[in-house]
Amino acid sequence: MAMGGPGGGMYRSFRLDPSVSRHTVAPGTLRRLWGFVRHDRIRLTVFIALIAVDAGISAGMPLVYRAVIDQGIAAGNTRMVVGLAGVLAGAAVITALGSAAERLISARIGEGLVFDLRRKVFDHVQAMPLAFFARTQTGALVQRLGGDVVGAQRAVTSTLSTVVSNTLTVVFVIVAMVSMSWQITALALVLLPVFVLPVRWVGRKIAAITAESMTLSANLAQTMTERFNVAGAGLVKNYSSPAIESARFSATAARVRDIGVTQAMYGSAFRIAMTLVASIAVAIVYGLGGVLAVRGTLTVGVVVALTSYLTRLYGPITALSNVQVDIMTALVSVERIWEVLDLQPSVRDTPGARELVFASGDREPGISLRGVWFRYPAAAEVSLASLESVSRLSATRPGWTLRDVSFEVPVGVMVALVGPSGAGKTTASLLVSRMYDPTVGTVRVCGQDVRSVTGASLHRAVGVVAQDAHLFHDTIRANLALGRPDATDADLWEALDRAQATGFVERMPDGLATVVGDRGYRMSGGERQRIAIARLLLKAPPIVVLDEATAHLDSESEAAVHRALDEALRGRTSLVIAHRLSTVRAAHAIGVLDAGRIAEQGSHSELLAANGLYAALYRTQFETEHEAMDEEAGPRAP
Repeated sequence: MAMGGPGGGMYRSFRLDPSVSRHTVAPGTLRRLWGFVRHDRIRLTVFIALIAVDAGISAGMPLVYRAVIDQGIAAGNTRMVVGLAGVLAGAAVITALGSAAERLISARIGEGLVFDLRRKVFDHVQAMPLAFFARTQTGALVQRLGGDVVGAQRAVTSTLSTVVSNTLTVVFVIVAMVSMSWQITALALVLLPVFVLPVRWVGRKIAAITAESMTLSANLAQTMTERFNVAGAGLVKNYSSPAIESARFSATAARVRDIGVTQAMYGSAFRIAMTLVASIAVAIVYGLGGVLAVRGTLTVGVVVALTSYLTRLYGPITALSNVQVDIMTALVSVERIWEVLDLQPSVRDTPGARELVFASGDREPGISLRGVWFRYPAAAEVSLASLESVSRLSATRPGWTLRDVSFEVPVGVMVALVGPSGAGKTTASLLVSRMYDPTVGTVRVCGQDVRSVTGASLHRAVGVVAQDAHLFHDTIRANLALGRPDATDADLWEALDRAQATGFVERMPDGLATVVGDRGYRMSGGERQRIAIARLLLKAPPIVVLDEATAHLDSESEAAVHRALDEALRGRTSLVIAHRLSTVRAAHAIGVLDAGRIAEQGSHSELLAANGLYAALYRTQFETEHEAMDEEAGPRAP
């Protein structure tokens, strides 16, 4: 009877999920893996040759033992004994050197495979659209680059070595044993089928358990990723409790533990059985062989050699009986890698895509949306169920976010998009930088459809500053140079100066070498925004998209950020998403989005005069701001 909770003293019994137990490896998995190692054919050939030599030497040792006993000790031939002892010592030296060379080559092949797979998966994931990252669990992706890649390495190195070495050893040993006594050999092997036949069934069970174990490990990694960063830790401290979080973590960790116990029991069952068979077989050889040696049918050397061969036979047979388990376990990892690589980005360069050509002048608007309808893709179009820890993904798309939206941003001027929350403002800006493609209609930059140009050239031309400026856990220098790696320190300080950020960076003990912390949380919101604007200025893109860049800032920080934005937008084609309408009064034109449609367009004064949605939003916000100012000022004198 199981006792206690997830951390109790006795393990709970583990029942395999029926859906997982039917897991099968897709055909062609090994063939695809071979594509990653075939460039190492020479090393693989040498590796297999070294394994064969080692197996041959191992199989020849008992024959030397027989000669030492029968032709040396029994015959009183001292010279023979010394000579054969030298052969054994030489064989040991050769085996040791061969093992070292084998390990070196194996490491080079295996680590090379890990490097190639990790780079391939990393590059592929980097190319995925924003919708992919909006859905998938970070921990699950990390698991693919970590544990799954190492599992693929085992398939090529340790599993291959096990199969080749043990197969050759078994063949060599059986041939040698039969040549000495086929009767004893047959008797020693008669029990093997009883334990070898169920191996295939165990292999399927282990593969299923491994698949679920990897999924649960990814869940654990996701939990730690979310809770161990600054924002997640703060959220837990403010809204949850250590006891609740510990219980949630322990529940998943306990299942991983229970699966591990079950996995270990399945894996050890055959090893225990084969050890038992080997012990019985040794007893048979000593019993029957000893009787035959007493009668003079066999020599003592043959009995010793047969016994030594049994120890060399049952070890490889035990390993081979479990090799399907090892192969299935490794192939589950390989299959999970292919699963990610086979998911094609929903937003990618079209065949024949060309570089974006930015030409100054007013022949074409800098940005234009024409008849754009958009709804976010279905989960099944952009993600994988295994990366979201669900059984399957929905193929149903959400409703329309943008409906027949058309507007233009002339070259060198600023156009603003405003409207209520959820109106589609951010979505429209994401289409400009091609984080998503429109469902219907076209998005053009410099007169060119964004789907006809390369993503790299588009992203070089468009700079984005979002509401929550993200900084990597790195130095200020590294975060600034993200879009321009060749920038000098002088370039960085110039960009910081123009972004109104020189003062606070100079006050930091390490200056540009200051580490900003996870997501930049060692800095205030205004400081992070000014670093982001400096990064934009350093990149110097001709087109700028600002998405609520001054939201949630205090008055002092907002004023500093506005001064930085004035520098960043000067002379550039700019699309500004704004919540505070006071920030867009100087815009060349303002588009008002409501429920995914352009409700109004015009200048600030024109929209106020129209007395429509913009005017209502402006009045509401103006009154709210004045009420807040009155509250800060205190009660007025009578």
